[in-house]
Amino acid sequence: MTGSSRPRPIFAFWFFFPAAATWATLAVPLSLLGPLSGQGWVPGLIGTSHGHEMIFGFALAVIAGYTLGPQPVSVLLLLAGVWLLARSAWLIAPETTIAQTLSPAFALLLARYTVPRFSAAKKWRNRIAGPLILLLCLLPIGFWFTDTNAPANYPGPDTHQLMQAGVVGLLLLMTFMGGRILAPAVAGTLEKKGIPLTARVQPRIEGALLVLLSAAFLLSLGAVLPELAATCLMASAALIIIRLGRWRLWRCPERPDLLMLGLGYGWLAVGSGCLGVALAMGEASVPALHLITIGGLGTLSTGVMLRLTWQRAHRTPPPHWQVLGLAGLIGGAAVCRFLAGSHPFNAPSLLWASATLWSIAFTGVAVQTIRLIQPAHLRRK
Repeated sequence: MTGSSRPRPIFAFWFFFPAAATWATLAVPLSLLGPLSGQGWVPGLIGTSHGHEMIFGFALAVIAGYTLGPQPVSVLLLLAGVWLLARSAWLIAPETTIAQTLSPAFALLLARYTVPRFSAAKKWRNRIAGPLILLLCLLPIGFWFTDTNAPANYPGPDTHQLMQAGVVGLLLLMTFMGGRILAPAVAGTLEKKGIPLTARVQPRIEGALLVLLSAAFLLSLGAVLPELAATCLMASAALIIIRLGRWRLWRCPERPDLLMLGLGYGWLAVGSGCLGVALAMGEASVPALHLITIGGLGTLSTGVMLRLTWQRAHRTPPPHWQVLGLAGLIGGAAVCRFLAGSHPFNAPSLLWASATLWSIAFTGVAVQTIRLIQPAHLRRK
């Protein structure tokens, strides 16, 4: 077979973005259906398991779509197949061996194809994305061990601690990658208007955030020194706000897609600060964690998915009404879940409001990303 006759690679996001959005649409309301209806279904989304699927199902699918780039058809079919099998097995029978092994299998396969893509950079800050993704990809193994195979006197983190550490790890990755998306995009937009932006990546602030949030992750994983973890998180929140302010996003009113990403970056600051306050005061961390996952991850992921698919399909940012509508829906979902507090099933109306707003938003993203798929857009030209 000659080189010209070989199948061209397919961009991974054409599968993983619609798949992630569809899974996000279904998983959240299903996670409420069982407990609030008094039934034991769906078993794979009860308790900490719904956090498992938001991190290792939804978030890793978004990461796969954004970082894998164009891949051979065989590789994409392998990754997509394992992801689909992992989600199906976990949803129906999370306690089985196949369900417990498929999620780590997908995570390790994802690391196999994504981490080497970040190894060519020379500066440590530019190479950090690979280890951060690898760290998140290794967490499903820890969840599998603590959930089913840990001995009775196992001194390591339990599943709740792993979920909290996983969210802090996501916070770290989103803080880094969100900055790398926003800084050049805002700078390019302002330069077209004749406005120079000197504060772009802001390497000192970025380096400080990497150190602080890495420390918070390790402390959360070990469940030690909560006061120190709280300090790291609150300091990170302050630095995120400073960094965001120096980008001067208010000078880009004609680019709501960038404003949406900036809003998602702001949610990271709010979530980090609230989590730090909760740890410092010895209060439950669950409401603050949802500010990071719903507000931060939800807003940034929808912004990235729409922006990338619209740029690839039409070489234009997504329509203003889509961006503004999604930002409002996800923001409302984050506020409702936060107000539901640490005993959310005592406030079912707030929980259902949050789930409904979230699902409407991601239904819109799923529809748009599927609608934009055309054969000419799938492959690298």
